[in-house]
This record gives sequence, structure tokens and C-alpha cells, in this order.
Amino acid sequence: MTAEGLARIPDVDIDPDGVFKYVQIRVHVTQPASSEDSKDIVRGYRWAGYHADIYDKVAADIEKQGYDCECLGGGRIMHKSQEKKIHVYGYSMGFGRANHSVSTEKLKKKYPDYTITWADEGY
Repeated sequence: MTAEGLARIPDVDIDPDGVFKYVQIRVHVTQPASSEDSKDIVRGYRWAGYHADIYDKVAADIEKQGYDCECLGGGRIMHKSQEKKIHVYGYSMGFGRANHSVSTEKLKKKYPDYTITWADEGY
């Protein structure tokens, strides 16, 4: 609920390997009501058939903690942990294209020894 609490929400949570859908979510502080504090997070999982599956689950979990969420867009992630490579690309039919450059910067902080690239091409 507070701006300090945002720090406890991890910036990135993705599956350790494979090609999967991802969403970029903005988490908003709700108290005090005048607060404009927020942070963007990246979530990507192979179990998701649709980008909305990820958003619905993550938003429900975060909203239980007293925050509001909005989906900024989606895409796909190709994660090759053995090669230490991540590629971010594509878009979500339902949410549109995430800002892959923002997602990539967050991924670079979590995986500093990886080669991480992005492109707007592809689905």
C-alpha cells in the first residue's frame, strides 16, 4: 500500500528457460489516495496460454496486498539460461506491445551476466 512497500515487489519474475509470453505491469500505490508512486514489473511464464492469464494471476496477488495494477502491454521472451541469453520481442493481441526497452533494462538488472536483446518484430 505504501511507496516503501513497492520495493518488496520483485521487478522481474520469469521462467528459467524456454519461450513464453510476458506482460509489463505498472503497480500503483493506493494510500495515500494522492500518491502517484508506482513501479513497472515484468512477469513471464510458460504455463500461460494468453497474456491475460499472467496479468490476471499477478494482479490478483498484488491487489491483495493493497496495490492497484494496470497492464502496459505484452510480448514474448526467449530465455536460454545455458547460453545466458534473453531475447524480448513481439506483442500481445489483447494488451498491445510492451515497451521492450524498459523490460530489457529490468531484465539486465536481474541477469547482469546475460546478453539481453529486444526487437519490436515478431509475434
